[in-house]
Amino acid sequence: MLLVYSTIVTVALPSVADDLHARFSSLQWIIDVYTLALAGLLLGMGSLGDNLGRKRLYLTGLGVFTLATLGCGLAPDVPVLIAARAVQGLAGAAMFSTLLPLIGLTYTGRDKGVAFAVWGAVAGAAAGIGNVAGGILTQFLSWQWIFYGGVPVCLVTVALSAAVLADDTGVPTRIDHLGIVTFTLAALGITFGVIRGGEQGWSSGSAVLGFAVGAVMLVLFLLVERAGSNPMLSLTLFRRREFNGTLVAAMGYYLAGFGALPVISLWLQDGVGLGSLATALVITVQPVAFFATSAVAGSTLHRLPAHWTLGGGALVVGAGNVLMLAVGADSSWAALVPGLVVTGVGAGIVSPVLPSVAMSAAPASQSGVASAAANCARQLGLALGIAVLGSVFHQFSATTSGGTDVPLTDVPVAGIPVTYVNGLSAVFVVAAGIGLGSGALAFWLLKSPRPAVQPA
Repeated sequence: MLLVYSTIVTVALPSVADDLHARFSSLQWIIDVYTLALAGLLLGMGSLGDNLGRKRLYLTGLGVFTLATLGCGLAPDVPVLIAARAVQGLAGAAMFSTLLPLIGLTYTGRDKGVAFAVWGAVAGAAAGIGNVAGGILTQFLSWQWIFYGGVPVCLVTVALSAAVLADDTGVPTRIDHLGIVTFTLAALGITFGVIRGGEQGWSSGSAVLGFAVGAVMLVLFLLVERAGSNPMLSLTLFRRREFNGTLVAAMGYYLAGFGALPVISLWLQDGVGLGSLATALVITVQPVAFFATSAVAGSTLHRLPAHWTLGGGALVVGAGNVLMLAVGADSSWAALVPGLVVTGVGAGIVSPVLPSVAMSAAPASQSGVASAAANCARQLGLALGIAVLGSVFHQFSATTSGGTDVPLTDVPVAGIPVTYVNGLSAVFVVAAGIGLGSGALAFWLLKSPRPAVQPA
């Protein structure tokens, strides 16, 4: 459910825009606020679970997630929908940070390995399930049903979790409240600045204010973590090039691989004229390639050096975006397929090994924090990808009216003939650059330096 709600909204965006009269920046926030809350609070919720007990925090988060999901379906306007999505992300962070430890507590021996394998398979399939479910529910019912349909699943999960998950008691420790607040505000400020900059111009007051708040909060976060006795994220980890390489790859491949999906969905529906279900099936090519790569090559990938899997996988994602530059003014949906397949393969190379590489890049005492940081970097990559690539798309797309180009901000998205090709091309150029650049940097950071040759 957590990962499905990262993707299920993508295909429904044109219907949401039409029904709630949403503008492009609002559509970005409907997706981004969930991912931002999930990423910004992930590390802090991990320490909160250690304090309160993981099962208690998981069940609390699941209950709040259920109510927020219902609130999304009932939302009468865009601000309420965005607020409900933010609460969804907050509750999701409580669940995401406790899931893997709870699996480890609940199962032992061979069953534990099977349980982790099943969790990984379900997580890999979640993106495809979200796209198809979103397309079916939106086309045959309404966009609200992408949320209504999740409520009974959540209720069944509450009952199962209460009955079968192992109980654990928290160990009282000091929670890094300042770290949680400053990190979350830094992520929100920077993302707000990117979205407002794409909509109103990079020198606009709101964009500059967003970047300023984000930068100040980031500096404060670093100072708090450096001075604190129980920091949420120990800054000593950043002295390790392997850890830095892992974060670069995690953020880069997720940004380049999945950040463009919302604008691709808009092009397929408003530009090409596909329905919600057909759009979902086209986009699902990517998670199918992702899942197939992970399933077929997963065991082999774990035996390869990290610079080939993380760095090489991110490079493959960048190459997939280069292939999508084939999309032109007269292109059909088929022009996207090769690029979607290649980006899916690249993501399928990185994802299976990312947690283990992150944990091995840190001392044993900090391996859990390192794994959570890699997950956090991945989710932040998606949030920033949606913001950055959405802003690029917004800047380079224009509506044609009487021969005059009108900025997309001046008109609602739904029902307007938008010239998408320039925007899509710019998006794929930026995504390709980020994928190739982050892949090359991660490759260099993760590759162990050769020892100096000693003279005879």
